[in-house]
Amino acid sequence: MQESLRSYIEENALEAGAPLPPESFLAQQLGVGRNSVREAIKALESLGVLETRRGVGVFVKEFSFKPLLDNLAYGLQASLRDIEELRQIRLVLETGLIDKTIEMISAEDLDELRQVTERMRVKAESNQSFAQEDQQFHKLLFRCQNNQMLSSLIDIFWTAYYKTSGFADLENPNPLSTWRDHHDIVEAIAARDAKAARERLAAHYSGIQEVVAQSRSALSPDDSKD
Repeated sequence: MQESLRSYIEENALEAGAPLPPESFLAQQLGVGRNSVREAIKALESLGVLETRRGVGVFVKEFSFKPLLDNLAYGLQASLRDIEELRQIRLVLETGLIDKTIEMISAEDLDELRQVTERMRVKAESNQSFAQEDQQFHKLLFRCQNNQMLSSLIDIFWTAYYKTSGFADLENPNPLSTWRDHHDIVEAIAARDAKAARERLAAHYSGIQEVVAQSRSALSPDDSKD
C-alpha cells in the first residue's frame, strides 16, 4: 500500500508542499479501504515523505535524509561490521569534503578545534578515553559546511561504537598517536594544505581500523557479530 501511495504521488506530480487528497478519495482511487490509506500515510510520515498539519490536512514533505538516518541509527546492531562499514563511509566523505572545509573554515572554528585537541592531549597523556572529544572534533571540522547528513553519520558511527563496546574491546592502544593525528589535521587545515589534511585523515581512519581488527582477532567468530 505504501508503494501504491508513493506511485500516486509521483504519477500526479505532487511536489513538496502539495496537499494530499482526502482519505476517502484516495481509497476509491487505489481500490482499498480508508484504514489502509491511513496506515500508509502514517508509514510515509515516518519516512519523511508526508507530513500531517493538524486541522489542515496531509502534505507532501520536502525530501530529507534525516528520517532515513534516524532509522539507520535505531536499527544498528552491536556489530564490528557496522563500525567497519561506517568507518569506510566516513573516510570517503571526510577526505572528499575536507577541501571545502579549508575554503570555508573560520578562525573561530580553528580555535575551537585546537581547544578540543588540547583536551585530547591532556586525556591521552593520562591514558583516558577521549571518545566524546573525538566525536566533537569531527562534527566541528565540518560545521562550517552545514552538512547535516555528514553530522548525522558521525553521530551514527558513535552510536555503533558505544553499542559494540559493550561486548568488544575497542580501547585505543595508542591515544597519543590518535591525538597527534587530530592535531596534525588541524594544523594542515590552518596551513590550507588539503593534501596533508587528507593524508592525516586517512591515517586516523587507518588507526580506527587497526583497533577494530585487534578486537575482532580477540573474539570468537560468534562473538564478533559480523
